[in-house]
Amino acid sequence: MGYACPVCSDPQADGGHLANHLAFTAMLGDDAHEAWLDEHVPGWGEMGETELADVATEEVEAVEFPQVFEDTVGGLDDDGDPPAERSGTLFDDAGHGHDHADRAHADRVRDRGGAGEPTDEEAAAILEEAREMTRRMFEDDGDNNG
Repeated sequence: MGYACPVCSDPQADGGHLANHLAFTAMLGDDAHEAWLDEHVPGWGEMGETELADVATEEVEAVEFPQVFEDTVGGLDDDGDPPAERSGTLFDDAGHGHDHADRAHADRVRDRGGAGEPTDEEAAAILEEAREMTRRMFEDDGDNNG
């Protein structure tokens, strides 16, 4: 069971998905979705997802869909990867095609430009300190690679 959008008939897995679909589509400039919300859910722009879902689903009939939305409803599978493995941290330890021991790489990056000349002595000192810290970081990284 799910809900068909009352404006465009797009299938939505549950009330939360329906609420988000209606609100986001309206906020992105679709006049028909906005008009439906204005008529059926006054004050929708001030509501959160749960409140909007509660009101919107009262206005729309639940329908049977031939496809189950396994990938978008319910909780996470107990036997799935832990959340940390589903984020960008998954690739943090993977190489990215080069090592930082190559000084030419750092020179090429530096030659691409940047902030330009500092505007005062304090800014110049801060930038020089940052450059020195970066040099030390690359040196330490090179010592650990081998």
